[in-house]
Amino acid sequence: MLEAKNIWYHYPTSRQWILSGVSLNVRAGEVVGLVGPSGRGKSTLGKILAAQIRPQKGEVLLDQNPLPQNTFSPVQLIFQHPELSVNPKWRMQKTLDEAGPYEEELRVSLGIRDDFLKRWPNELSGGELQRICVLRALKKETRFIIADEISTMLDVITQSQIWNLLLEYAKAHDIGILAITHNPHLAKAICHRLVHLDEQASG
Repeated sequence: MLEAKNIWYHYPTSRQWILSGVSLNVRAGEVVGLVGPSGRGKSTLGKILAAQIRPQKGEVLLDQNPLPQNTFSPVQLIFQHPELSVNPKWRMQKTLDEAGPYEEELRVSLGIRDDFLKRWPNELSGGELQRICVLRALKKETRFIIADEISTMLDVITQSQIWNLLLEYAKAHDIGILAITHNPHLAKAICHRLVHLDEQASG
C-alpha cells in the first residue's frame, strides 16, 4: 500500500498551506481517483507521493515503511504535459534508455513506432510524446503510478487507447494507480473509489 499520512505543504514563497493534514492510501491493483477544485494541491500531492518534493509535515509510506529514495522509484509520476518531463536535447531513444530497459511488446502495444525513437520531442505530437512517457514509467520495479491529468490534452481516441493499455497493464502486474482528474466521467469509468481533496483538509 502507498500511503500519505497527515501531509502538510506550502510553497517556499508562501506561508499559506496548500495541503493541510491530508491523508490517503492506494492499494496494490486499485485505481483511486483524486478529485477536487483547481488550485487545491492535487498535483503537489502527486509529486509528494512520487518523492519529487518533500512535505513540511507528514510522511509517505510504502508498505508501512518510508518511501525509498532509489534511482528508480517504485512510484512513478506521469505528468499532464509530457513535453515538460523530457529533455528537449535528447532524442526519444535516449529518453527511454535513460529510464532503463522496457518491454518491446509494450512499446508496440502503445503505438510507439520505430521512427519515433529517432525523433526529438518537438517532432512528436502530444499524444505520441505521452505514449513515450507512459512506457518510460511502466518498468518491472514500478508498483504505483501517479497519473496527473495524463489525457486532458489529448483527443478522445488517444485518451481511450492510453487509458485502456495502462489499466490492463496495471491489472496484470498488480499496480496501484492514483488518477488525478477533473473529468467525472473518466473517474466514474476507471476508479474503484474517489478521494475528494477538499474534504481531506484539516485547516
